[in-house]
Formats: sequence, C-alpha cells, structure tokens
Amino acid sequence: MATGGIATVFGGSGFIGRYVVKRLAQRGYVVRVAGRFPEAALFLKTMGGVGQIVPLYAPVTNEADVARAVQGADLVVNLVAILAEGRRATFQAIHAEGAARVARLAATAGVSRLVHVSAIGADPASPSQYGTTKAAGELAVRQNFPGATILRPSVVFGPEDNLFNRFAAMARNLPVMPVVAGETKFQPVYVGDVADAIIAALTRPDAVGGLYELGGPRILTMRALLDYTMKESGHVRPAIALPTGLARLHAFFMGCLPAFLRASLSDILVTNDQIAMLSRDNVVSSGMPGLPELGIVPTPMELIVPFYLRRFRPGGKAPEAPAIQSAH
Repeated sequence: MATGGIATVFGGSGFIGRYVVKRLAQRGYVVRVAGRFPEAALFLKTMGGVGQIVPLYAPVTNEADVARAVQGADLVVNLVAILAEGRRATFQAIHAEGAARVARLAATAGVSRLVHVSAIGADPASPSQYGTTKAAGELAVRQNFPGATILRPSVVFGPEDNLFNRFAAMARNLPVMPVVAGETKFQPVYVGDVADAIIAALTRPDAVGGLYELGGPRILTMRALLDYTMKESGHVRPAIALPTGLARLHAFFMGCLPAFLRASLSDILVTNDQIAMLSRDNVVSSGMPGLPELGIVPTPMELIVPFYLRRFRPGGKAPEAPAIQSAH
C-alpha cells in the first residue's frame, strides 16, 4: 500500500475501527476518524505521529459533514452500524441512508477505494430490520460506488468485544444463564482478522467490487458459545432455555424502561429485532469467498478469548486449556 495519503474511517473509534486505524497509521496514512463523537477517538492519537490521527465530527446522517470528511481522501472505510435503534439513530438512517451517503459522496470526491463493512445476515428477506437495512445499504453502495468492496463478518470477538465479555458479565452477575435460540449457529471471527481483511480489501486489485463473508475456523451453537464463556470466565451457571415468546415479552418490558435503567441492565438487554436475527444461522455461506481468498488464515478463538476473559475469573486465575464442541 502506498503511504502518505489520506484515509477516512467512519466509525473508527469503535471496536473494529481502532484496529483499522492502527494499521492504516502504520502504513503512513493520515487517518481521519469520522464519527458523531470525535472526543471518543482521542485515545487513537497515540497510534500515530503528531497530527497523523485526526478525530473529525462527521455523522453518516449529515450530508455536509460526510462530504468534508471524504474530500481529498484516497481511501474510505465505513464501519458504522447499530444493533438497536434509538430516538436519533434508526436502522434505516444508519445502515441504508448513511451507507448510501458515504458511497455517493466518496465517489463524487474521487476516492480510489471504498470498503463497506456489512454483516452476515444482510438480506432483503431477513426477518429483522437489521438484516433488511443492511441489505439495502449494500445495494446503495453498489449503485453509488460500483468498485466498493463489501465485507460481511459473522460475530466478531476480541478484547473489547460485546460478545464474550457480555456473556461473561451475565455469568458473573446472574444465578442462571438464560439461553435464547440455543441451536442457532455462529462463526466467530477475530477482530484482528477483520481489520486485516479491510486492509487487504483496500490494497488487492482482485478485491475491487468484491463481496466477502468473514468467519473464523469454528462453527458453534449459541448454547456452545455460552458454555464456553462460562467455563473460561470461571462462572458456570445452570443454563435455562427461554422460549421465543417469553424472550419477546422480556424485550417488550425492557423497552418500556427509562433509558437510564436500560443502560444499567445492558448485560441482559435484548430487543425483538435481535430475537428475530437469532432465528437464522450466522455463518459463511457455502462457496462464498472469505478470509482465505484475502490471504488471511483465520485465528482460532481459543488463542485469544481465554486471556481477556481471565479478568472475570475469581482471583484472575490463568485459564485452563479450553475445550469446546463445534456444531456442523
């Protein structure tokens, strides 16, 4: 990758974004970290030289701010997504309209490469709004920037994740572990591999206009993920399967709570749209190109997860060798 250019990363202060920003800075790029809260990106400034990491106010919902963020950029990465809607952030506004805006204005600005990070489950026929709006965003990106590379990761794990950390917090704080959609399958992918895939998508000529689904080397059910988390966090609880109807009732009552209470109960917060998402497996489709086609060997979660879950173990004990069963 050539150095000395400008790269704009929308959502760069988030979980995946920090890894992407670091990699771009290491390659000599001036990195604009565009988002709604630029102060949240200040910690990234130490990843580069003086003035190399530039936090920038540029929510994907604002035309003028997005145009300013991509002006003069060589590369653009869009990582912005939400898992639950708020008063000012809807799936349609972020996943569909925001994706279209970034792609359209990047093309207008003459950006050479665009990587749009979507998700496995993006489908116009998805039972969830998350999935349908992700699909609408992909279509809009294709229409506005035909050479964009689209990446669809499965659930992403890493030290700052909201996957294993959330499950471990539940296991530590609850007397039982509720299980929703216990047989749904996932293919957890390491955040470092996703970041490497983004860099590869920005650099490889054969990735232009491509669509890749990113998954790790193991496929596991939700129940297996929870069992693994409980073992590695040192808090093994009885697992109680929740029928879908009961889970939806829980989601309804949680949605009626004031925002400050929902924030305090975030470990067990679930929405009806998330329940709908869980009705489908979240694994790489047969025959779809993925990490290997981008030159990346998927990292097993057993090499990463036990070492950041050890903080949940009583006394912070070192983890034992993990053993989990794949679902095929």
